[in-house]
Amino acid sequence: MKKHPKSPLVNILSFSTTILALALVFILFVHSSPPRPAETETLPEVDLFRQNYSIHALPMPEQLSFAGEDVPMHLSYVRESYDRELLVNTYWQSSTLLLIKRAHRYFPIIEPILEAEGLPSDFKYLALIESGFMERIVSPAGAAGVWQFLAGAARDYGLEVNNEVDERYHVEKSTAAACKYLKNAYERFGSWTLAAASYNAGVRGITRQIERQKTDNYYELLLAEETMRYVFRILAIKEILLRPQEFGFHLGNDDLYAPIATYDVEVSGSIDDFADFAKEHGATYRELKDLNPWLRETSLVNKAKKTYILKLPQPGAFSVQ
Repeated sequence: MKKHPKSPLVNILSFSTTILALALVFILFVHSSPPRPAETETLPEVDLFRQNYSIHALPMPEQLSFAGEDVPMHLSYVRESYDRELLVNTYWQSSTLLLIKRAHRYFPIIEPILEAEGLPSDFKYLALIESGFMERIVSPAGAAGVWQFLAGAARDYGLEVNNEVDERYHVEKSTAAACKYLKNAYERFGSWTLAAASYNAGVRGITRQIERQKTDNYYELLLAEETMRYVFRILAIKEILLRPQEFGFHLGNDDLYAPIATYDVEVSGSIDDFADFAKEHGATYRELKDLNPWLRETSLVNKAKKTYILKLPQPGAFSVQ
């Protein structure tokens, strides 16, 4: 069959259709692309935060001491260990802020006992890192109270520990017991720094490492991770609490936790119900237990007729001033 040639008009129409199809494909492609994110205005508060918030390395002191004993800051591993604890406790702001607040309440209780027992005041920081001054705290190993005594060790140092009374939770008595332990450790090692380390690792543990490594310098010993960090954490907390503003902690007197004004009541017999006892003395059950966390039950049988001193709040002691 004979083919007829296409007319010029048909060719033009075919070319136009192709161009139109390509244009349609291009338009569809452009409009199907992901939309650009809309530009949002930055809030003034965010701008202010970005301008003022920054994280800095912390300056290292050339001299440092614990309980009157020098820290060899010229050694790189000593310097870096201290730097680690200073950074952790400076930039873990919420935790350290609470330590500063609580220290204002508990240091006035602990400091006179340390002084009376002949211990350096720096040991108050040991109690602070042990428990954060949370009186009811119990470790996974069963250590309890501000000084984190195990039950057996507590009894060894004269504390009463039973179902009714657990003096590990008694701040004054447990502080005196801790002083006995630390003085014994100091007599053994001749170093307050090693005495502090032994509070974490035990006298036997420190003695074993001294014999194995043939040095009695804490800073030269290779110890378990927790004990290696222990004294350095005390040092870091001490520096932060001595100069909190230099580390970015700004608190007024109203921000600190004030000591609770109390009076003493002597008890030599039993108490049938602590809630009733508290009401009779113008307090609540919670206030009585908060001030005497060493009382472990809701009553006191006291078969041995021991004499106990209970603290009760002065009128308005828990009122915010």
